[in-house]
Amino acid sequence: MDLALWIAAGLLAAVALAGGVSKAFVPLETLAAAPGGEWTEDAGAGFVRSLGVLELLAAVGLILPAVVGVAPVLVPVTAVCWVLLMVGAMITHIRHDGLKLVVLNLVYLALAAFIAWGRFGPASFTA
Repeated sequence: MDLALWIAAGLLAAVALAGGVSKAFVPLETLAAAPGGEWTEDAGAGFVRSLGVLELLAAVGLILPAVVGVAPVLVPVTAVCWVLLMVGAMITHIRHDGLKLVVLNLVYLALAAFIAWGRFGPASFTA
């Protein structure tokens, strides 16, 4: 169980890192032209950059607290926050006809829910 949770957290952290870097540092025009990035045309630059920073923080929060042993409860808390972020992402993609991306967001949501369940429950760092 512990290994599966670490793998899930690693995968989700990689996704968060990639998404965070693109939203925080790639020009909005480039994001809007990319497949699935059409939603950025309707969003303000500050909003998109803020999402990028949140995703970068999620990448750190899914791994670093457990690795260094400082406040490891932040791992499942971050996973719960990621679930909420994915709900918002799915709503946004539904509004912009991105049904393929909704399915992908659902997969990320499921991974985050698994991490939250596992780290709050049977494989918590305090057990």
